[in-house]
Amino acid sequence: MAGKERYGNNQRRRQTRRQETFFDYTLLFVVLFLLAFGLVMLYSASSYDASLNYRGDSAYFLRKQALSTVLGLVVMIVVANIPYHFWERFAFLGCAVSIVLIILVLTPLGYESHGARRWLMILGFSIQPAEIAKVAVILFLASLICKMGRKTRSWKGFAMVLALPGVISLLVWQITENMSSAIIIFGIAVLMLYVSSPDYKRFVLLGIAGIAVCALAVFVIVKINETQSTSALGVRGARILAWLDPEAYASGKGFQTLQSLYAIGSGGILGKGLGQSKQKLGFMPEAQNDMIFSIICEELGLFGAVSILLMFLLLIWRFMVIANNASDLFGALLVVGVMGHIAIQVILNVAVVTNTIPNTGISLPFISYGGSSVMFLLAEIGLVLSVGRGIHLKDL
Repeated sequence: MAGKERYGNNQRRRQTRRQETFFDYTLLFVVLFLLAFGLVMLYSASSYDASLNYRGDSAYFLRKQALSTVLGLVVMIVVANIPYHFWERFAFLGCAVSIVLIILVLTPLGYESHGARRWLMILGFSIQPAEIAKVAVILFLASLICKMGRKTRSWKGFAMVLALPGVISLLVWQITENMSSAIIIFGIAVLMLYVSSPDYKRFVLLGIAGIAVCALAVFVIVKINETQSTSALGVRGARILAWLDPEAYASGKGFQTLQSLYAIGSGGILGKGLGQSKQKLGFMPEAQNDMIFSIICEELGLFGAVSILLMFLLLIWRFMVIANNASDLFGALLVVGVMGHIAIQVILNVAVVTNTIPNTGISLPFISYGGSSVMFLLAEIGLVLSVGRGIHLKDL
């Protein structure tokens, strides 16, 4: 009898273990670490500028970012506790709403800051429609790819999947003049389709075509500049010329890039020390935004920069673990979409700061200043945690 009772207890323990769900504490720790580190670096990079422009309030940017971070964490917790399939029914609606919001930027609701009209002012809060579009595209494509199934393997299905993200990317680029977000949105779509498709030839062709178009655009801009003035090329053309030779445009479009490179070079291996940056003292425009990685390099050196990149790699690895063990394709694609968003944005930001690509104005996830960005990023993390909760632990 004792043996049977022991056997029954073992069976019950196994059944309980099977019903236990997975929660990725490593992912949560990395996100919280990046948020905390971001707030520290944000204060370090912005305190001088804030004290000059906001009546001596050196913590102006820090307070606003901290508020957005707290709200974002609340959103993350709520989303993480909602089954992720709940959001599938809003997939198309989300894309439609994001398109409407992008168009509304052209109306009086549109809000302009630092020469760019990319925000909506609603009830006293500024919202960037491009951030909503990124989440909407992830949800829509995860749902669409699951519904289309094998049809995505044909050229027609391939084009159908990329059609709506392509339209949204075009609207973001032309209406809000935000090329970096347009690239990210289309990059998310390509990555999600790539993961779900066994045929990689068309992606190779798409990549070759993209590189060819970019190379042709650079060639044409250089040739036009030889015969016409730089002003005839517009802002984007001037940025490409400044990328090719930043010193020749040191007083214009190349100024921020040069200051960024000075900051990176002066940081050395271990940096000047937290809070000891010289470039943030009026030399680096908007140091708390797109160029905050250069301040990290200057204050914490190569060691600090590599450490943060390793944290992002750890984050990507946890995404891959959850995607590989997701209970269904929809959940796996959601995680892949979020992974693509963060990975592409980190790569672009570091590439811009180091002058590997032209300056496109892209923020560093969880670290750069931006309330809309951090809130929607944390909402995406909530989606990933929700997918992770759908994973059932197996018997050891």
